Amino acid sequence: MATAADVLARKDSLAQFEYSPAAKRAIARKPALFINNEWVTSTHGATIPVEDPSTGREIGRLVDASSADVDRAVTAARTAFDDGRWSNLPPNRRERIMNKLADLLEAHADEFAELEAIDNGKPIGMARMIDVPASVDHLRYMAGWASKLSGDLIEPQALPRGTVFSYVAREPVGVAAQIVPWNFPLIMATLKISPALATGCTLVLKPAEQTSLTALRLADLVVEAGFPPGVINVITGNGHTAGAALVKHPGVDKIAFTGSTEVGKIINRSATDTLKRVTLELGGKSPVVVMPDVDIAEAAPGAAGAIFFNSGQVCIAGSRLFAHRSIFDKVIEGVAATTAFWKPRPSLDPEGHMGPLVSKEQHDRVMGYIAAGKKAGASVAVGGDAPASSGYYVNPTILVNVKPDMSVVREEIFGPVVVAQRFDDLDEVAKAANDTCYGLGAGIWTKDLSTMHRLAAKIKAGTVWGNCHGIIDPALPFGGYKHSGFGREQARQGLEAYTELKTVIIKL
Repeated sequence: MATAADVLARKDSLAQFEYSPAAKRAIARKPALFINNEWVTSTHGATIPVEDPSTGREIGRLVDASSADVDRAVTAARTAFDDGRWSNLPPNRRERIMNKLADLLEAHADEFAELEAIDNGKPIGMARMIDVPASVDHLRYMAGWASKLSGDLIEPQALPRGTVFSYVAREPVGVAAQIVPWNFPLIMATLKISPALATGCTLVLKPAEQTSLTALRLADLVVEAGFPPGVINVITGNGHTAGAALVKHPGVDKIAFTGSTEVGKIINRSATDTLKRVTLELGGKSPVVVMPDVDIAEAAPGAAGAIFFNSGQVCIAGSRLFAHRSIFDKVIEGVAATTAFWKPRPSLDPEGHMGPLVSKEQHDRVMGYIAAGKKAGASVAVGGDAPASSGYYVNPTILVNVKPDMSVVREEIFGPVVVAQRFDDLDEVAKAANDTCYGLGAGIWTKDLSTMHRLAAKIKAGTVWGNCHGIIDPALPFGGYKHSGFGREQARQGLEAYTELKTVIIKL
């Protein structure tokens, strides 16, 4: 790991730090798929590169799973579900095994944090503080539900009491195909697998092709934790090949997808052919509303964190900033003042707070949006450029003088770019906040509790934060309105998404 002298010597350098021996071993693994608790080779030789976005260099290879590979994984999950080796286990046994996986993940926390940083580009400090602990929490929270999920005994309303015995049972839906994004690879993987496992489902997990390292490393721990073969299977590959084959497979009962709205629509259409159950957590263009009564010294850094955290690659990123006209200039100055804190650094820099974007494709996309915004008349208050580097860095950017019809205002950029707008009253800002096809999250900054509740009621979003942004907890449901998807993850609602209801009526 880096010494203090290393950090000081490289303060202005974007050169990546040395990988640990454990990370090197994980990256150097032979491309393989995890099926039936075994590492197996693909039916063909196709692979995809693993890149370090801090350098732009290829550091390894992954299997690009074939349709035959996908079929093998789904068949393993199908067999494991149908013979009851997992769903018929006593719930407390499932709970203990899930908790064992959480324990193992926690024991290897430093390694997982480093792999996540290398693969995704996020700062290693953020991965240690947020990604790995949150992943452990998801496993432990849902493990507790394994022994607590139950049905209901209900008296029919149209029959005499005592003539029938009727109840509603919850049963696992079956085989789940779980496709996760590249912005929070480990968190998204554990968030998906945890409720499926707690209810008794078996699964096939497909991590994003850009960021598969932590999912593969997690698979190493599955056998040690005590999961029976076929319960958890991990395949890697491109979304349009391996992902598409997984969605279409007739052996899959449920699809859980987190990613772009465009891909979510494709998945939903495909799933309709076989009436698979679907949960979609899609894009966002979240508003952050700053009222005139705030403490700007607190609100401005909060608004900055809402967009610059994880390089803006967050579905709930506060990418539309609405500040009251009376304080607009001061809020922009306050957000701009934080950009030194968010200055891009290599992912393994222990003092970094923002790393590179995940890929060249994403880098070019974000820079394209900035160029389009400037061409359309937006002004750059700060940033708007990229550091000179072979890595995929973009400086934190604030665009002002924007108009509602600009692409930078209407479309999800998924980078460290915020568009700032003025408003005068509550009804005006509520209308502007809702002027989007998305409805995933929103933030409100005010000291007035009445204003907070009134505005929260007006904004169409699955989660509204007050005087904070982006707080996610396993016990609270998460999902969106409109084009941000449907269904909820986390909490009891996320668990129940992996169940079917069965009504049983017995004449006495």
